[in-house]
Amino acid sequence: MRPPLPPIDTRYERFDVVLGSTVEYLRGAWPELRDVHFEIGGIPFAAGQDGVPRWSIDRSQNRIVLYRTPIERFERLDRVDAFQRRLIIEGIVFRAVGEYLGRDPWDLGPAL
Repeated sequence: MRPPLPPIDTRYERFDVVLGSTVEYLRGAWPELRDVHFEIGGIPFAAGQDGVPRWSIDRSQNRIVLYRTPIERFERLDRVDAFQRRLIIEGIVFRAVGEYLGRDPWDLGPAL
């Protein structure tokens, strides 16, 4: 018998897990997100006035695309631990959803 193989743990999978759990939380809090499709994109087609975008929104298609490569490269996710990486990705998801809903990202979290 062969020894057990280590679990596959790629950057894409780690990104996908954080994105999925954050989206699940936000959909539970904001019913208007239930029909929104969240996608992971590699690299945006073009840079904008503010530089390379981290996400794009298409309201006509009910879609938010988060660009994994610019998020990982420009947010320096390779230099932080797993907790900080999660916080950075969650923050970007909150900012993208805030833009989609026309709300401040800080208003999307739980009321204390």
